[in-house]
Amino acid sequence: MTVNYRSSGEGRIGVSFTIGGLKARPLPGEEIYAGRALKLELPREDYALLDQAVKAIGTTPRFKDVIRTFQVPEGEIPAGFRPESVLREDGLLELDLVRDISYDKNGVKRPTGVIYSADSANPYEVEPIAPLLGNLTCNPGIVYDLFINNPKANVGGKFKTRDEVMAELGRILGPGCDISVELNNPFEEDFGKILEECECFKEILSEYRLVVKVPHMGPVNGENVSQLLTGDKLLDHSYDAPATADAFRSHQLALRLREYGYRINYTLMFEPYQTALALQAKPAFINSFIRHRAKQSAEFKRLLSFYELTGERKYLEEMRAYMIKNDYLKSSDTQKDLLDVLQLARDLVKYRNADNAYGDDGLDGVRQNLKWLRQNNLPDTRLIICSMEGPYNYPDIDRLLADPEYQDMADRVVVTAEPNYLARFTSTNQVISYQRRFMNAVAKA
Repeated sequence: MTVNYRSSGEGRIGVSFTIGGLKARPLPGEEIYAGRALKLELPREDYALLDQAVKAIGTTPRFKDVIRTFQVPEGEIPAGFRPESVLREDGLLELDLVRDISYDKNGVKRPTGVIYSADSANPYEVEPIAPLLGNLTCNPGIVYDLFINNPKANVGGKFKTRDEVMAELGRILGPGCDISVELNNPFEEDFGKILEECECFKEILSEYRLVVKVPHMGPVNGENVSQLLTGDKLLDHSYDAPATADAFRSHQLALRLREYGYRINYTLMFEPYQTALALQAKPAFINSFIRHRAKQSAEFKRLLSFYELTGERKYLEEMRAYMIKNDYLKSSDTQKDLLDVLQLARDLVKYRNADNAYGDDGLDGVRQNLKWLRQNNLPDTRLIICSMEGPYNYPDIDRLLADPEYQDMADRVVVTAEPNYLARFTSTNQVISYQRRFMNAVAKA
């Protein structure tokens, strides 16, 4: 006897109630669409009610469009969609498919609430992990610097344009994976041109998979962005004193794109104080960038400890140079009062909880963002935890999400990293030890 996998578990003993078990049948012409949902299970109480009330079964225009868009095998519902239904007054049970990357094919939920994502535009790198992913994120740096213009990655120069890369990634990842693509020029003043770029993405990936990445812009605008491209590539404007219009340009852009039906991945979020304002733009995704923030906090702590031990001015001068290099200070702040530099470093370490258990792992921002998601009015918005490296970032995130305080938020989290970074956490030293034992046993057989 073969025990087949079921959405309710393996080898479950009990009675299943399905849509196909209802007395009502699909409307004429709906069989090829509604027939895909007939195996979906219903709670016993719903089945009893519907069996009396439903006169026919049909599907929404969106249900049909999803099936036509992805051309999945007959009788199958594509991954990345949550089946829903409405019972109409005339007794029509109308089936719909709602975009939701929590779902694998045929309305079965993914194995865990946490969704995994690749931070890559390299099809060769993505393909081995593709069946495990519910999301992919890429930005111009990842697309152009790390792949298209990198001969080691873009083998033989096969891919020439971003659109070619996006098409190949879409093919590899299939319907169940969202793909977040960042605008080439978010500072474009002509909104029509931004829409044209988004329409191009939509044509390649479909409206269901496309998520548009809109970055925070701070003091950077269309006039001064050239400073980041020439000379010392430093901005002559302080990050914490942007013009109001510049600071909220990204929020306005996110809201406008949302009006045109685009889901938004609101990116470049490093400090948790960015979150509440970002949520006003109603994004599908917000972010917690971890790596650079944690490394910079550690550097501040190191220099502060040396200064406090020795009182030597050189450590504050080194800190000032480090702050200019990493955009805490503007390019002209080379003579910034060292006492002000000292206070800024102390304030940053304190705000980031870098010297206590709440944030010494660099995840204080993640903790605060999860609390914001728990209390907001955007039930479909997820947190992307991204930009990680080293031996501890992922294990610390894993431990945090298993903590009873945050277990209820696991299904609001997307963990994204380079595929080879995630790969290291599939293994341990004992994998090698046991494989040695097993293979030697086989060799002697």
